[in-house]
Amino acid sequence: MSPSRGATLTVLCTVALMIVLDSTIVAVAIPAIQRDLGFTPAGVAWVVNGYLVAFAGLLLLAGRLGDLLGARRVFLTGLLVFTTASLLCGLAPTAGLLVTGRFVQGAGGALASAVVLGMIVRLYPEPGPQARAMGIFSFTQAGGAAIGFVIGGVLTDLAGWPTIFLINVPIGLAAWLIGRRLLPVVTPAADPAVTETAIGGRSPGERVVGGLASDGRVVGGRAPGGRFVGGRALGGRVGGRLDLLGAVLVTAGLSLGVYAIVASGEKAPPVPAWLLGAGALLLIIAFLVRQGRAPVPLVPLRLLRRPWLLAANAAVVLILAAGMGFQFVNTLYLQRVMGFDTLRTGLGFLPTPIVIGLVSLFVAARLTSRFGPRRVLLAGLALLGVGLLLLAVAPANPSYPVDVLPALIVMGLGVGVTVPAIMMLAMAGASDEDTGLISGLNNTAQQAGAALGLAVLAAVAASRSSARLAAGLPEPLALRDGYSLAFLTAAAFVLGALLIVLTALRHPPTSNPAPSSEPSSPAQLSGS
Repeated sequence: MSPSRGATLTVLCTVALMIVLDSTIVAVAIPAIQRDLGFTPAGVAWVVNGYLVAFAGLLLLAGRLGDLLGARRVFLTGLLVFTTASLLCGLAPTAGLLVTGRFVQGAGGALASAVVLGMIVRLYPEPGPQARAMGIFSFTQAGGAAIGFVIGGVLTDLAGWPTIFLINVPIGLAAWLIGRRLLPVVTPAADPAVTETAIGGRSPGERVVGGLASDGRVVGGRAPGGRFVGGRALGGRVGGRLDLLGAVLVTAGLSLGVYAIVASGEKAPPVPAWLLGAGALLLIIAFLVRQGRAPVPLVPLRLLRRPWLLAANAAVVLILAAGMGFQFVNTLYLQRVMGFDTLRTGLGFLPTPIVIGLVSLFVAARLTSRFGPRRVLLAGLALLGVGLLLLAVAPANPSYPVDVLPALIVMGLGVGVTVPAIMMLAMAGASDEDTGLISGLNNTAQQAGAALGLAVLAAVAASRSSARLAAGLPEPLALRDGYSLAFLTAAAFVLGALLIVLTALRHPPTSNPAPSSEPSSPAQLSGS
């Protein structure tokens, strides 16, 4: 990696890590926040849900804005919004202001994080360096969530809950200032759905690369006031106008869908989860109808006709459901079954992010370069399944070094190789004009998976534990049985992802990189 590219990657991954940390760092501080600001039990849930709903709802739109307006501009705007909202949250004197700040944080986080993956792919088009960069980025995504539990517990115990928000302010400002100097300014690519007319006239179906037709002719000329970009002209508006109605429909639909998943895990939600889910489905259907009719669609329907893209993101949903659900359930397991306090819980969870970091930073790229991401992904999913099964069969009186620590290490190994591999496969074949959108779609799948995993595994554990308590079992045994079933459910998610990889991710699409990039061969992607 060149020094300039390495420094740029450091900025992108630092911001990504900060945003991911914020999704979990709050979890262990919830009791202190509720006590200090007088939240009701139902109201305090919105400290987490407000961030999650805004973040997940805006990811797809944010990714598309990166394509239309430029990823650098969207990233820096989102980072500034996130940092400002972090200051508001840390200084919030009332419950209402804190929840408002969390919604704004989620919006800023979505703008910044939605374009990071696409920026990394553009920054490192070569397969080898891209694998190493993906390993670093994947650590921020997989290890960051686990580190959040550790840092949240330490900061809350030592300095109080406001510090979990205020710590973002100096980091965010520094990243914003450095990012303005380092991040490359890339002219947004024109969407083929917007401008398919060649400049200077080319034959239908003729390929234009970097201003040259397939026979070597220079495709000359440009529209008045327009700019010449890769054989197409862009007029005064970058990438065409934004489909505002489509933006409202997809943001509302995704936000409502995530809230429906969250509400399904609550005992008495204000609105039934099925009704929220039905509303979300109707909004998404309306969005798809709109995209078929819009002159400049927010999400070109051609993307939804790519089986590889749909299958890869379905695998992302299941992998994140298992991974994030495991972290949540394991935290409860350490506290309620093993009797750990907040600080010991964070330290007890520490081996997982350490192993994730070591593997994703130093091992995953080498394995991917040698065997290909598909084979590495299959091995990683197998490790994830083994780790979850080890936790599921732990005895009623578990010993941390004997029964828990080995499983956490195996889980760290699995996550450390799984996440970089699935990220590479999910971005395979992304063209310049769609990189931001596909990156946003991948981030949306991650958030949907995380919400699904948390809701399903929490509901499974609570239902099983309640049934065992009603049958007369002591509370520790009932809780252990509930968490064991939750770990088995997470293993079922992993099995589903494994089946998708085996059946639907066999033949990778042909890459369509920027003109200056060398294409990656299908063999390098599949490892077959």
